[in-house]
Amino acid sequence: MLKAITIPLSWLYTLGVAVRHVLFDQHLLPSFSVKVPTICVGNLAVGGTGKTPMVEYIVRLLLANGFHPAILSRGYKRKTHGFYMADAHSTALTIGDEAMQLHRYFPDIPVAVCEHRVRGIHRLQKLVPDVDVVVLDDAFQHRTLRCGFNVLLTPYDHLYIDDHMLPWGTLRDLPSRALRADAIVVTKCPSSIRPIDMRVVDNRLHLPVYQQLHFTGLSYPPMEQEGTPLVLCGIAQPKYLMDYVLQHYPKAELMAFPDHHDYSEKDATAIMQRAEPFDFVLTTEKDRQRLRLTTLVEQIAMQHKRLIALPVQVKFLTDAAAFNRQILNYVSQKKQ
Repeated sequence: MLKAITIPLSWLYTLGVAVRHVLFDQHLLPSFSVKVPTICVGNLAVGGTGKTPMVEYIVRLLLANGFHPAILSRGYKRKTHGFYMADAHSTALTIGDEAMQLHRYFPDIPVAVCEHRVRGIHRLQKLVPDVDVVVLDDAFQHRTLRCGFNVLLTPYDHLYIDDHMLPWGTLRDLPSRALRADAIVVTKCPSSIRPIDMRVVDNRLHLPVYQQLHFTGLSYPPMEQEGTPLVLCGIAQPKYLMDYVLQHYPKAELMAFPDHHDYSEKDATAIMQRAEPFDFVLTTEKDRQRLRLTTLVEQIAMQHKRLIALPVQVKFLTDAAAFNRQILNYVSQKKQ
């Protein structure tokens, strides 16, 4: 019954998305290029594909090679509007949890949020003139900006070619729009993936010759804390996190909330009750930015427990140097 409802709605949604793209392609809706090099990290689906760790990876790569990057995000679920630059007073309420996480990782580089990416880039350039490349978190569908280099992410266990448009599936954009990407990165691959498995994915995606395909997994730091944790998170796909945690703490349990959940004091009380038999609470960097807005951190400290945020990084399972060259060659050529 649900399928009978969602499939027609999916067709209508697909039609609306297709018409929008035609309007941009025929220049009936405006799109703009900017002078500064722009790198977009995005996906075709809703939910977690690992965009923020990839943004972090690219920014570290640029910094290591002498560039002066800035990060621009929409600031999903923030309570502000328009352009907002991260500063010492920023919180997840003012710039969103993902931008706040990036700001804490990179306190010395500009991190800003703006719904309109072109305006956001122009403001960034005026405020910080030495910015020579802008990394955009989740702007693949933002057709108003003609981005210079597009990195498209798709998870190994749910490739975009196996998905359907909303609300039948999780795609928010047409699978054919993958042709716009300069690099396709298959994310969240298992560490046991074999070369033959990668070839199967390569053959199924059937990419044009101008696109490079890369495979990555998620890398977590060593788990050294003694005891058993309650794993607390509000992310789209907690399975990857729990699979890793259970390798180290077989008795760990998960308390999951919706993606980008706004934790309330009522939630904090419920979390403390659930955490009582556990030795510590383990969460994600993204969740910690929202949990700071409640009294949970203080409550955990009063019970002599620890709240540990587990950072995650991109781990290339194929030649990282090939991906790095793509990024650095684009930025270097664009600046010439």
